[in-house]
Amino acid sequence: MIKTHTHRLDIEKQIDLLIHNLVNLNDPDGKYAIPLEDGRKIDNKSFNYWEWTAGVGLYGMMKYYKLTKKPEVLDIIVKWFDDQFKEHPVEKNVNTMVQLLTMAYLYEETEDPTYVPYLEAWGDWLYHDMPRTKDGGIQHVTFGWQNNQQLWDDTLMMSVLPLTKIGLLLNKPEYIQEAKKQFLVHIKYLYDKTTGLWFHGWTFEGNHNFAGALWGRGNSWITIAIPEFLDLVDLPANDPVRQVLIDTLERQLDALTPLQNENGLWHTLLDDPTSYVEASCTAGFGFGTLKAVRKRYVSKDYKDMGLRAVEAVIENIDETGELQHVSAGTGMGDTLDFYKQIPVTGMPYGQSMAILCLVEYLYTKL
Repeated sequence: MIKTHTHRLDIEKQIDLLIHNLVNLNDPDGKYAIPLEDGRKIDNKSFNYWEWTAGVGLYGMMKYYKLTKKPEVLDIIVKWFDDQFKEHPVEKNVNTMVQLLTMAYLYEETEDPTYVPYLEAWGDWLYHDMPRTKDGGIQHVTFGWQNNQQLWDDTLMMSVLPLTKIGLLLNKPEYIQEAKKQFLVHIKYLYDKTTGLWFHGWTFEGNHNFAGALWGRGNSWITIAIPEFLDLVDLPANDPVRQVLIDTLERQLDALTPLQNENGLWHTLLDDPTSYVEASCTAGFGFGTLKAVRKRYVSKDYKDMGLRAVEAVIENIDETGELQHVSAGTGMGDTLDFYKQIPVTGMPYGQSMAILCLVEYLYTKL
């Protein structure tokens, strides 16, 4: 029996608490900062920093705003970009691109022309100048690392969804075609035909999937990205790319079903019960599953799994609004043990993925 909250206001209170915690996240001692060879340190935990961790956080809030139209939520998003525009321009890479997804929605809401040059410049850079691997995949370039000839499953969320949204907003059909290609290339090299799950990465330098890790959060980016992409582009039912994406998502959901714990969580290595349970991936799976069911991309038979994930997320939000059991930022691992040793701490993306999950759950209350 699934014991999810029955009142919409209860869920909104949980989301408001998650947002309050999110916007106050910081790392004053630099414990979770990522040191680069050039001496810089990338703040991977604080909300007020232009990195993917905060970018996903903004996206969760935008989803919440679009459903509820709470002005205080929009105000947080607007202020975040206003503050960032006063700083030195940020380096363009796969992970800093995700902010542009929220920015595109923000422009639709506000019609503030300030955002247009950013959308134009970043979209043009990603389409024309972002390094590519063999077969034309987006190389997973991040702060300080070129990750030469590497494909990571994070890329579809962090860069391909923004490219898609910008293409639709600015009437750039070539961006949409490129996004389709990126999904197919990433499926080609990261999808595990044996299990239906996804490997964290692939390198053309040696032609292998690194540790062969079926990593939880990496898989959840796929569960989020596929229905989000399909919702954006609205391809006809007989479109082959649409069919391939839905078939791929169904295979993943089939694989996830028996791996979900009795407590509703999944492990950070999905197929390794000795690895710790991880709540951010659980939130991502909950969001993607429920959205795919709502949009009728997949059978409603998967809804029970999504609702169990929702309940697990709610049970793991503490009194301060922090989602528990969230793994810190995770680079590419050469061993499976690498993933099991990643520390657990509150992170902006954990907060945001919980927000995404609970916002999607709100649709069941309409």
